[in-house]
Amino acid sequence: MNKMKTFKRRFSLSVPRTETIEESLAEFTEQFNQLNNRKNEDMAQGCLHLSHLNRDIQTQPSSTSPLEGPSPTAVCYRNGNQRRFSMEDVSKRLSLPMDIRLPPEFLQKLEMESPEISKPLSRMSRRASLSDIGFGKMETYVKLEKLGEGTYATVFKGRSKLTKNLVALKEIRLEHEEGAPCTAIREVSLLKNLKHANIVTLHDIIHTKCSLTLVFEFLDSDLKQYLDNCGNLMSMHNVKIFMFQLLRGLSYCHQLKILHRDLKPQNLLINGKGELKLADFGLARAKSVPTKTYSNEVVTLWYRPPDVLLGSTEYSTPIDMWGVGCIHYEMVTGRPMFPGSTVKEELHLIFRTLGTPTEESWPGITSNEEFKAYNFTQYRAQPLINHAPRLDTEGIDLLMSLLLVGGFSC
Repeated sequence: MNKMKTFKRRFSLSVPRTETIEESLAEFTEQFNQLNNRKNEDMAQGCLHLSHLNRDIQTQPSSTSPLEGPSPTAVCYRNGNQRRFSMEDVSKRLSLPMDIRLPPEFLQKLEMESPEISKPLSRMSRRASLSDIGFGKMETYVKLEKLGEGTYATVFKGRSKLTKNLVALKEIRLEHEEGAPCTAIREVSLLKNLKHANIVTLHDIIHTKCSLTLVFEFLDSDLKQYLDNCGNLMSMHNVKIFMFQLLRGLSYCHQLKILHRDLKPQNLLINGKGELKLADFGLARAKSVPTKTYSNEVVTLWYRPPDVLLGSTEYSTPIDMWGVGCIHYEMVTGRPMFPGSTVKEELHLIFRTLGTPTEESWPGITSNEEFKAYNFTQYRAQPLINHAPRLDTEGIDLLMSLLLVGGFSC
């Protein structure tokens, strides 16, 4: 029996195949056309490798005539509709933010210069492609008006000649000896990896001898301006919408172990559609594990938690939650919760509202040298509903929870 099987196998290998390569290709073409007519298969075009034909060829006897030459192992099929680049293809290939929509002429140019979109680009090739389009060049943008000026940077409203969209140009002055400020380096390094609907998008970086310009998506105003425009009396519906977006964006940062460390209404941007986005990551830091000590000279005074005000350098994500609580209060009441002008006055306002901490409510506080030096009056905690009467029970619970998580115990 075994001899018969062996004989049949050898006989089958020695007999020439009756099916030619041309016939196999014709059969495959018919099958392919049938599949191509099915729904959602319009994009299945391009180079198709005939692996089953390749296996058939490999199983033929090795005594193939040298005149026949090597048989093809792949056939490229194209019909009249050649696959065209989509904006999503280009964004992924060039690592562009998804909200940048390039004009059609650039898509056509990329299609002609690089028809194989599946082939990955090297970093140098990607930079060259971006430069050819116009990224990284100041002449691509037009300054329209100045929006604000700080110690290190000036912010302009501008327009992109490339996309015709409005942008925000943050122009950071470079000192000849000192170079780029560390805040700018941090902001760039963090924002390049932060991709979220509630975090401002960094579109472009322009580096010259005199300045470093960061090109951001443009949003109409910040939360402080929004409050001013509505007479410091927001609707509770909008308060809830903005709080949800703020917490969602911050949750994304904290999941990536990034602390913002400068939450305040001026750093929360809002567009005409009511979308709120976290901005200004100049003081942000990526939190290491295990815990590392940081500077306590962070967070604008009005939104700085009491433990940091008292000199703590060992903090984590709760440093941002205190700021969220203060912003929540400000949206509801139209005024800052703790508008102190000095560290001592800020702590005094906090303790007068939430109660002066004791050893029972804040273990170890009585041994804090700065706390002892201030010699604060012993205040009792006041009901928050007296300060924010527009909040319902759930709103008061949320506000109290944010302040407790932010490092205060009462």
